[in-house]
Amino acid sequence: METVVTSAEMQACDRFAIQQLHIPGIVLMEHAGKGVVEMMTNYFGSLSGRSILILCGKGNNGGDGFVVGRHLANLGANVNLVLVGKSFALKGDALTNCRIFKALVHQNRTKQSIQFSEIQSVRKIGSLPKCEIIVDALFGTGFKGEVQGVYKKVIEWINKSSAKTVSIDVPSGIDADDGSVKGVAVEADLTVTMGLKKIGLVAGDGKHFAGSVEVVDIGIPKNVFEKYSGKVRIIEREDIARILPVRPVNANKYSVGKILVIAGSRGLTGAAAMTAVSAMRSGAGAVILCTPSSVYPILSKKLTEVMVEPLPETPDGSLSMLAFEYLKKKALWADIVIIGPGLSKNPETQSLVRKLVGTIRKNLIIDADGLNAFSENNQALRNHRSKNVIITPHAGELSRLIDIPSSEIENRRVAISHEVAKRFGLTLILKGAPTVTANEKGDVFINSTGNSGMATAGSGDVLTGCIGGLWGQGMERTNAARSGVYIHGLAGDFARKKLGTKGMMATDIQNFLPKALVDVENTLSA
Repeated sequence: METVVTSAEMQACDRFAIQQLHIPGIVLMEHAGKGVVEMMTNYFGSLSGRSILILCGKGNNGGDGFVVGRHLANLGANVNLVLVGKSFALKGDALTNCRIFKALVHQNRTKQSIQFSEIQSVRKIGSLPKCEIIVDALFGTGFKGEVQGVYKKVIEWINKSSAKTVSIDVPSGIDADDGSVKGVAVEADLTVTMGLKKIGLVAGDGKHFAGSVEVVDIGIPKNVFEKYSGKVRIIEREDIARILPVRPVNANKYSVGKILVIAGSRGLTGAAAMTAVSAMRSGAGAVILCTPSSVYPILSKKLTEVMVEPLPETPDGSLSMLAFEYLKKKALWADIVIIGPGLSKNPETQSLVRKLVGTIRKNLIIDADGLNAFSENNQALRNHRSKNVIITPHAGELSRLIDIPSSEIENRRVAISHEVAKRFGLTLILKGAPTVTANEKGDVFINSTGNSGMATAGSGDVLTGCIGGLWGQGMERTNAARSGVYIHGLAGDFARKKLGTKGMMATDIQNFLPKALVDVENTLSA
């Protein structure tokens, strides 16, 4: 799995390398700048003769920019480096590399164009030269807040330019810790980041602003990263391939996952059906769907392999409290209990959900209306009796559960997922772009599969069933969760290839679950 870090974690790695290992900061800066140029060459091809504008800030990110300028000049590029600010404001390694670049300009005796200038005011932005490639070296990973003044105008100018843009470490204006943008940020085609990927490059708006992301080795030993990086990882195919369950040759339908699905209500039969079928498509041996009696005829006719059982219902056609004793007993049969898809917000049904969660000790997945049952009293969710619980909210459902605006949740997907999982003592899957899986131990996994076509009704029900099907085969809770998320996203990617994003439906994702499983299982033998 690939580690991703916060700005503070990366800074801790830098400090250790400089202070404890005695690697000079200017050496790290040299590696960074040279690495950026190598990645630019890989991305754009030969840079000789190309017109390149480098926009530098006053910090170490700008220092990286000066190194980039020198190496580009060595390759024969026409380099125009502009410091947004004044040279006397520079210090340390950035100042040293500024002086080197200015000396290079002064000593230039070739026909090649190498220039240096400064701008401090908005009115001078109009004089910035046209170019083929812009290098953004304005802000580093430590940037927080909203871009102001001349920097804001420079970024707006960059984004209006027809030139290709390369950002160093993170696009300027992006919060490296969560990918949020307050105001403006550079829209990069390529981001070259140092040492490890930053969380803000794979989450929030940063994922879209960063373009292609490449990582440069700047000479910090791997054991330093292991010492100071956190527990946030990107889910990768090989990792999932290693933890997927292997079916024994003597398996029977009751040994590879018995799933009880408590779902459905009048008008919401699709969610129940998709959850149950997706569990079977993901490997479950037997699935029982308990649903209100009035929708039983619809679901029993629709579902062939799933066993459907009718239970007492409310006048609204949702499960009533009279179903409690039967469900409590039936849960003893199951390896996994899924509660929520399409249950409705009927008050009696939601009371039933709370009572079941406070009673059932089996492995439990709570989704959709199962989570809505706790929106007015999330303390009841903390009192779950099961030692192994997975919840699968999208930002809106989580907003109702923890009373934080969904916009804030979207901006802080990783941090909030971690906080909520710890708070409730469970595994949380925060659905979205990207989907984040976290547990109470501090492990956080960012998914790397999926696409915008999966933003369709029922996609979450397919995910819930997929997780249940995998978990029922004996996987550890969080492994089942992150594997289900990855497989579900990969199935969506297969569906996109065949159908595009606009016409994709949840059942299309469901139909590709077996292909996704086989594709991942074959990874290690390829």
